[in-house]
Amino acid sequence: MSRPYISTRADGPEHTLWFETRPRHLAGGGDPRHITQALRAAGWKNHSDPDFPHVVLASPDHRHTVVLEPETSAYAAWWRIQAHGDHDHWYATFGGNTPVEILAGLTDALLKPVPKTAPEIWPTLAWAGWSYERDEHGNETATQPDTILSLRRRNVEPAESFFWTAEATLPTSLGGHERIWHAYFNDRMPPHLIAAFTRALALDEPVQRRHYDVPHSHLVTQLQKGPQGEQLAHSREVRLKTVRATARKTRRTALAAQTAPSTTAAVPARSRCPPVTAR
Repeated sequence: MSRPYISTRADGPEHTLWFETRPRHLAGGGDPRHITQALRAAGWKNHSDPDFPHVVLASPDHRHTVVLEPETSAYAAWWRIQAHGDHDHWYATFGGNTPVEILAGLTDALLKPVPKTAPEIWPTLAWAGWSYERDEHGNETATQPDTILSLRRRNVEPAESFFWTAEATLPTSLGGHERIWHAYFNDRMPPHLIAAFTRALALDEPVQRRHYDVPHSHLVTQLQKGPQGEQLAHSREVRLKTVRATARKTRRTALAAQTAPSTTAAVPARSRCPPVTAR
């Protein structure tokens, strides 16, 4: 049975003109298939209700889930990522304006083997020119030079727990801040996943968006250049091919670990930043 052609935002990249958009952290959410197709290529199963506007994906071992559920406000938690193990029950949420290219730093890391030592977090931002501050309560903050984008690790008193947030905000005329997008990570979030997200956060590469298909067009620069139609479609196929290869390698690594358990425990990420100039 033939399918009628219906023009939707799910059309392939060949059906529109694309504009190089920067800065990337203000470019809007983008195409969610940058994440969902990659997870599907890695073997994640789709448990969505076809009659409801959401996407529900679960990893092959059911340990991780990714849910995309659009809300009435783009500032609400559209993306929810969780681990469901007995000892690693963590979760993270992201607003609808969070660029998928940044969020994919975390979701792509879910498809890779857990590193034997946890990578550094704050030095990545320091090397990208971000400022760093640590207050008397142990709260840590790194801020991008334009002061719009920030990453924070906040302690919760009196209990010895903490949480992470990342957000893009704009100052208002009344001295407050207008939130563009917000991300939250609970205190059980594995350090290597925070580090992966941080690396994506620190990148300064432009992203491709439709003309004015951004939440705050006056804050970005859009130029009609960069990869178009067929090039973007090819890049997507290359990405999916890489994801499939990574998923196969991860499964082989997991099988090898079952037969020869590693005796090296992951080293917690240091929260101490290398010497940088604080604001």
